[in-house]
Amino acid sequence: MRKLLISATWFLFILIIIFPISFIVTGAFEEGWSGFIEALTRPEALHAMKISLYIVVVVTIFNVGLGILFSLELVRGNWLARWVKPVINAIIDLPFAVSPVIGGFMIILLYGPETVLGIFFASFGVDIVFALPGMILATMFVTFPFVVREVVPVLEEIGEDVEEASRTLGASKWRTFRQVTWPSIQWPVVYGAVLTIARSLGEFGAVLVVSGNIINQTQTVTTLVYQDADYFNVVGANSLALILCLISIVTLLVLDGLKRRQEVLRSEHSSEGSV
Repeated sequence: MRKLLISATWFLFILIIIFPISFIVTGAFEEGWSGFIEALTRPEALHAMKISLYIVVVVTIFNVGLGILFSLELVRGNWLARWVKPVINAIIDLPFAVSPVIGGFMIILLYGPETVLGIFFASFGVDIVFALPGMILATMFVTFPFVVREVVPVLEEIGEDVEEASRTLGASKWRTFRQVTWPSIQWPVVYGAVLTIARSLGEFGAVLVVSGNIINQTQTVTTLVYQDADYFNVVGANSLALILCLISIVTLLVLDGLKRRQEVLRSEHSSEGSV
């Protein structure tokens, strides 16, 4: 029975993972290296890569900063009523519960060209929907929980004793955070940031709804893959998909390394505490 389950697991792994990746590799090099390089260096692909990179950088910076602040307020904030924290937790997890398409649709309802906020920003020459700001907002909505969900458990685990001792000795809030809190949460923050980068790069549904998928204007790598597949550009779609697969593999390796590093630090901390 055990061998049967192992065999079934390997069969599903090959069927779901190995076969699709092998077909992507085959399709990417269907016209040789020249076709692969041409697919990656065409103007629309280079523009889509630039837009994707810009979104990843901006979203990661904002979500890491906001994630740390929200985590500190959720765990350390005394001004929040007991019934408020569960509500905030549920709102933070909302992107996990709803489809990204719904998130993009909500942004259109809030910032569309005919809405109050859309008209307000348009009066300053800033378009939200069908433009880069809307794509950034959509990606921020989808990726916001990652840093919070990595940092909050660590803050709850370490408690407030050391931080209170630091403040009692006269340290400012910033110095306490920098010298006491940050060393404990730095690896969870990095872990959440890597997850944010990976999710931002692979986001499709919310970005497609908000961007309008305009060539050389609001296309990301994922939406360009969708367009290439729709137009039967097999080499182009598979070439970009292969790059995304490689980035995903590297991301998984980085996450595994960070997780091992975090476990080593926790074991060392536990050993020091027992001594």
